[in-house]
Amino acid sequence: MRIGLIDVDGHNYPNLPLMKISAWHKAKGDHVEWYSPMFSGHMDKVYMSKVFSFTEDYPYFVDADVIEKGGSGYCISMVDGKEVFDKSKHKDLPYEIEHIYPDYSIYPEETKDTAYGFLTRGCPRNCSFCHVAQKEGTCSHKVADLSEFWKDQKYIELLDPNILACAEWKDLLQQLIDSKAEVNFSQGIDIRLMTEEKAKMLSKIRTHNIHFAWDRYEDKDMICPKFELFRANSKKNNHNLMVYVLCGDREKRVREEDLYRINWLRKVGYAPYVMLYDKDHLPKGHELRKLQRWVNNPFIFWKCETFEEYLKKGEQA
Repeated sequence: MRIGLIDVDGHNYPNLPLMKISAWHKAKGDHVEWYSPMFSGHMDKVYMSKVFSFTEDYPYFVDADVIEKGGSGYCISMVDGKEVFDKSKHKDLPYEIEHIYPDYSIYPEETKDTAYGFLTRGCPRNCSFCHVAQKEGTCSHKVADLSEFWKDQKYIELLDPNILACAEWKDLLQQLIDSKAEVNFSQGIDIRLMTEEKAKMLSKIRTHNIHFAWDRYEDKDMICPKFELFRANSKKNNHNLMVYVLCGDREKRVREEDLYRINWLRKVGYAPYVMLYDKDHLPKGHELRKLQRWVNNPFIFWKCETFEEYLKKGEQA
């Protein structure tokens, strides 16, 4: 068979389902290539995958007997600033494709020395701005061992939504420790589930940065001791411990609660990173955008101690 692949989002980040589909078809002896409307000619089947709902669909005619579309981008849409999951449009890969070693050769530059994959799926948090619970369930569960997608690469890009919520977290963290690869927890670590044992195991994993999130000021009495616990068991400096701080989710203004979280994290040795809710609808020059520019530029943030000072310097410039 002649198989075509279309990464609808573009090639800025490897599409894991397409890598698995390619590996499965090549194992069957099929010819696999990136589909080009000008040069590919007629194909037996073309797979189109889209991760992001905001990506426009593929605009060109596809000459194929069968066209199959899949990915979060096709089953999630934005409604009133929130992601809504349409279960009727969701497609899971067949078991034999889901659990095959990915074909990294289709992204030679992006996957050089880097493995991509999931050890767990699902998350118990069910956050209003996240579709994971709707798509994968509210129970974090193991879906693979590391060897399923990693074979001695120097780097591991881990895509798990909440690995610490999985009952088998200890076994999975030990696999990452034993790999001696540098691991990026791309979806972050749930600080609310931190214990001394988890903190010590995480500190044994080679990482460049570890990401956490603090979305709600109201969680401070529970979440602050967890941050302090991890900091006490980590040898990372404050520039390597990043915390996503969601701002603007209730009111389109900078609140005292936002500044409290940012300043508290700096004080105890974390680098806050502001994420703006529904950023596309904030006008240029909005104070929330200014807050983001202050915090997310480390050269400015670590020298300019307060947001008020940053605003004054901006007015004087």
